[in-house]
Amino acid sequence: MSASNPPPRSVRSPSQGTGSRPASPQTPLRPIQRPPGAEQPLHRLDHLLQRLYRHRGLDGELDHRLSALHPVNQLLGIDAAAALLADDIQAQRQLIIVGDYDADGATGTAVALLGLRALGAGPLDSLVPSRFAQGYGLSPAVVDLAAERRPDLIITVDNGIASHAGLERARALGLPVLITDHHLPGAELPEAAALVNPNQPGCPFPSKHLAGVGVMFYLLIATRAELRRRGWFQGHRQEPNLAELLDLVALGTVADVVTLDANNRILVEQGLRRIRAGHCRPGLRALLEIAGVDLTRTSARDLAFAAAPRLNAAGRLEDMSAGIACLVTDKPIEAMHLAQRLQALNQERRALTHSMGLDAERLLAEILAEQARDAPSGGLQAGLCLFAEDWHEGVIGILAARVRERCQRPVIAFAVGGDGLLKGSARSIEGLHLRDCLAAVDHAHPGLITRFGGHAMAAGLSLPREALEPFKQAFAGAVSAALGPDPATPVLHSDGALGPALLSLPTAEALRLAAPWGKGFSEPLFDGEFAISAPRLLKDRHLKLRVRPAQGPPIEAIGFNLADQHPRGATQARIAYRLEVNDYRGLRSPQLLIEQLVPLAG
Repeated sequence: MSASNPPPRSVRSPSQGTGSRPASPQTPLRPIQRPPGAEQPLHRLDHLLQRLYRHRGLDGELDHRLSALHPVNQLLGIDAAAALLADDIQAQRQLIIVGDYDADGATGTAVALLGLRALGAGPLDSLVPSRFAQGYGLSPAVVDLAAERRPDLIITVDNGIASHAGLERARALGLPVLITDHHLPGAELPEAAALVNPNQPGCPFPSKHLAGVGVMFYLLIATRAELRRRGWFQGHRQEPNLAELLDLVALGTVADVVTLDANNRILVEQGLRRIRAGHCRPGLRALLEIAGVDLTRTSARDLAFAAAPRLNAAGRLEDMSAGIACLVTDKPIEAMHLAQRLQALNQERRALTHSMGLDAERLLAEILAEQARDAPSGGLQAGLCLFAEDWHEGVIGILAARVRERCQRPVIAFAVGGDGLLKGSARSIEGLHLRDCLAAVDHAHPGLITRFGGHAMAAGLSLPREALEPFKQAFAGAVSAALGPDPATPVLHSDGALGPALLSLPTAEALRLAAPWGKGFSEPLFDGEFAISAPRLLKDRHLKLRVRPAQGPPIEAIGFNLADQHPRGATQARIAYRLEVNDYRGLRSPQLLIEQLVPLAG
C-alpha cells in the first residue's frame, strides 16, 4: 500500500442530507511498513510470538518478575521522601493527598490512601482539584483548600513539579509539601520538603516513563523499607504486601498512555495477573463487570478502553471524588453503586463527544473550503486549532485526539473555561514535541498564552478569547518550523501477514494475553489481501463487513469511524488490521479490527 493510492470515496449517511456543505477531510491513507523478514505469512503461533517480540526490540522471552523492576534507590530524592513520610507515620501526623482529576491521578491518590493506611499512617485525607473550579495542579487556591483541613503534610500525586506559586503559598502557611510527579519540570524545580520525579535533572532512574501512580507506588515501597529499618513492624503491626496495589498501578499506567518500557510492562502485567486471578479492588472489578469484561481474560486493552474511560468520566464532567471513592472502598455493593454512577457519567460523556465530533467535522470542512479558495493546491494547516462556544471543557482532550487521528496533524481543541479564558487541550503526532512547540510560541509571542504545560504528545493551555486567532497562526507556524517543509508521512507499522490457520480464536486469545501491549510496545498489527463481502455501515460511522483470505474461511471485520473507507462495490481489498476476540453474548469468535482498508481493482 503506498501513499499514491487514490483515496477511497466518502460515504454520505442518509441523515446528512444532500446539501452543499463541503466535504470533511477523509481518513488519510498511510503507507505500510514491514520490518525485514516479515514478507512471508506465518503459520505457527510460537513463530509469530517470536517475530512480534523481535520487532519490538526483544530477543527471547519477556521477563515480568517483580524482582526485575528497577531498584527503588535509583529514584533521586526518594530516600529523603521516605524518611519524611516515615517520620509523619510514626508520629501519627495528619496527611493530605492532593491528586489530579484524570485516571492516573485518581489511581495514584487511591494507591497513596490505601498504601499509607496499610503502613499504619494516622489521619488521612485527600483533595482533588476540580477541572472547572481550580484547574490542574497545586495552585495557591488548592493549598488554601487543603489548609482548611489542618494537615501536617501535603503529598502531591501526578502534579506539583510546576507548582511554584502553590509551593510559595504553602511555605507562607507553614505547610511542608512532598511532591511526587512524573511530568517534565521547568527551568527551576519547586522548593519542596521532598521531591520524587524520574524526570527531574540528575535522576539516574532508567525508566523515565513511570506514570504518577507508578512514582507513588515506588515511594510506598521505599517508605516501607525505611519503616522496616526503624522496627515499625515489630510486634503487633503487620508489614503490608504492597503488591496488592498493583491492579490500580496497572490501571493508572495504561490509562495515562505512558510508554510501556520494560519496567512499566512489569507493573502492568503483574497488575493484570492479579485482576485475572480475582485479586483486585472491588471498584475496579465493578468497572470491568459493568463494561462486560471477563475478569479472567482482562487485558491492557480492557483497562484502556473499558475501565479508564468510565473512571475518567468523573473528572471530565464533575469531579473525581466518586472515582476515588470507587477505587478505595472495600465494600462490593458500594463499589457497584459508584461504578454505576461512573457508567452513567461515561454515557453522558460519549453523547457529548459524538455531538462535538460532528461540530469538528463541520469546522474541518469549513477550514478546507476556506484554504481551497486561498490556496487551491494546499491542504490543512500543519497545526489545527478548533473552537466552538458550547464545547464542554472536560471532553476537548478526547476530541483533539480523535481529530488528530483523523487528520494526522497536531490538534488543539478549545472550550470556554469557567474563568472566561479559553482552555485548550492539545494532542500531537510522532516527531513533534508539543510542550516544546508551545514554549516556542510563548517565547516568540509573550503574553499570548496565559499558561501551558504537558508532555511531548499531550498538553494543556489557557489564553484570552481575543488571542485565539493570532495563536492559531503562531501555532501553525511553530509546527511547520518544527516539522520542516516536508514532514515525514505517518506510516502503519505492520508485523506482516498471517496465514489462514492463524486467523483463529486461539491466536486472538494468545495475542490478547501475550504481553501488556501499549505505547512503545505496540499491539500487533497485520496486513494482507482479502476477498470482501456484505459491507454495511453501523450508526452511519462504523464499517462492518466479512472478509476471506486466500485458502481460508471467512471472518468478520469491523472498522470504527471508517465509514469513508467503504469499499463501494469492490470485491477485493488490502486491509491493515488487528486480530481480536469478539465476545458477543458469550459467543467468542475471532474478528479483524480494521485500521485501514483500500479497495483493489478486480
